[in-house]
Amino acid sequence: MDYERLKTFVAVAEKKSFSEAAKILYVTQPTISAQIKALEEELGTKLFERTTKKVEMTQSAEILLKYAKKIIHLSDSAHKEILKIEDSMYGDLKIGCSFTIGEYVLPEFLKLFKDDYPLIQISVDITNSNNIVSNIKDQFIDVGLIETPIEDSQIIVEPFMEDELTLIAAPGYFPDNEITISAERLKDTPLIVREKGSGTRAVVSQYLNQAGMAEEDLNLVMELGSTEAVKSAVSAKLGVSIISKSAIKKELKLKLLKAYPIKDISFYRHFYIACRKAAVLKQTTELFMDQLKSSTVKSEKGAS
Repeated sequence: MDYERLKTFVAVAEKKSFSEAAKILYVTQPTISAQIKALEEELGTKLFERTTKKVEMTQSAEILLKYAKKIIHLSDSAHKEILKIEDSMYGDLKIGCSFTIGEYVLPEFLKLFKDDYPLIQISVDITNSNNIVSNIKDQFIDVGLIETPIEDSQIIVEPFMEDELTLIAAPGYFPDNEITISAERLKDTPLIVREKGSGTRAVVSQYLNQAGMAEEDLNLVMELGSTEAVKSAVSAKLGVSIISKSAIKKELKLKLLKAYPIKDISFYRHFYIACRKAAVLKQTTELFMDQLKSSTVKSEKGAS
């Protein structure tokens, strides 16, 4: 018997009123009538006699009421027990994370996740996207968070949030009247980039190539192995760089760095969850992935 129909039946039986049952269940009276009718058809018996003044239970309803209360109680108890298990879920979770996500996106989410599931032991390896893919295939980690989609027969990827990259420079590096940087200006400007294998570098190269600029056309002056190193070099006026807006929130607020649009070029990408295609995921991994996707969807709706 359907749980919702039984709840409706008990409400009508206890209140001896279809309209009162509708009020306490926050549904319409026709919905109550439809639920009772469906239950009567399922059981092959009449449950209520209705007059203009009151609702009376039949003998069948008297019998059903005794069992319906027990069924509802058992169902609610089972639900509570499952929630207790979820709340106290424990185990380990090994995450591989690219630099930008690991340093600037993941920490805020992990705080919320650990508050809800304090018994899950989490380890995070922050490295570039190529290493993460290798570690997933070798089963050193359970799940990866990467900055570029990859094509690999052993790996499945799914986007979980959108990110925007921007050109950054130290205050005063460009003249005050230079609000937008042209492609030609970018070619002549000393450019600091991440190391090969970095997701950020791959995305930047992709968009610049689409705009007709190969790396050979640019004035690459330095390759650095972390976003923090890139920001420090840019702050020291050694050049400019193109990095995620997620990585410079603090610097923009404190006016330590300035962000510039590049004329006719926008840098948008998704961050991706990656895992082994044929793997049976652990409960902790599935929970983490579900919570992450749910959290970022809420954040993007809130920002829109």
